[in-house]
Amino acid sequence: MLVVGSIRIPAREFQFSYARGSGPGGQNVNKVNSKALLVWDCTSSPSLSPSVRQRFLERYASRLRSDGVLLLSSDRFRDQKRNVSDCLEKLAEMLEAVRVAPIVRRATKPTRGSKERRLEGKSQQKAKKERRQRPDY
Repeated sequence: MLVVGSIRIPAREFQFSYARGSGPGGQNVNKVNSKALLVWDCTSSPSLSPSVRQRFLERYASRLRSDGVLLLSSDRFRDQKRNVSDCLEKLAEMLEAVRVAPIVRRATKPTRGSKERRLEGKSQQKAKKERRQRPDY
């Protein structure tokens, strides 16, 4: 089971397959299927709320297949188990990024005090530059 905040995804939603990786391992790379491939159908997953699913699909559209299935792979490590957990960590980071809706910024006007401070700073800068000029005789 993958748990990210309030999102809980059971392990039965994930499908793993294994292949020969190009990562570390020397001659062992040619013999052992240590690369992990995670397949997850995020469009039909009942574990995601509609809002989280929408944000996930918008943000990671380039990483999805045309049928809405996410493919993640990892061959960073020499053994399958660590690559599987690396795939799950990648997915957890992706879900964490879209779990909370971004706060919409409301446009505000500058306060009177901030306007006055800005103009005061500009007039001080102007006076400083005027003092640098050659005096008129």
